[in-house]
Amino acid sequence: MKVIVDTSIWSQALRRSKPIKNNYIDELRTLIQASRVQMLGPIRQELLSGIKSSDQFNRLKYLLSFYPDLVIETEDYERAAHYFNVCGQKGIQGSNTDFLICAIATHHKMLIYTSDTDFEYYQAHIPIELHKPPVSGS
Repeated sequence: MKVIVDTSIWSQALRRSKPIKNNYIDELRTLIQASRVQMLGPIRQELLSGIKSSDQFNRLKYLLSFYPDLVIETEDYERAAHYFNVCGQKGIQGSNTDFLICAIATHHKMLIYTSDTDFEYYQAHIPIELHKPPVSGS
């Protein structure tokens, strides 16, 4: 099953000036090696936004070029708006991009891999599934 890797995970792996090691990055490597990673245009845009150095921008753009964007359909935008409204009625706020990720994941039966705890709140009210890395030491 394909996994939509959220900006929060990619940022840990690719936008740090010094490499870090953690379970999130280890699991990203595992997903990459298994060819399970799915990129979305809005995630690519978030990752590339705000980079001051053109060298760093071009390096990141190159690294992300290996992951084609899934085509986003009108139905996905409509479902994202519905999810935004459902969660908003429950007092849960989120970004348009977050709800678009949720809509695409449910449409294509994909998991979402994120370190953003907001998705756990969304999951209580909309039918998304989160990918969790295995617990260390198991």
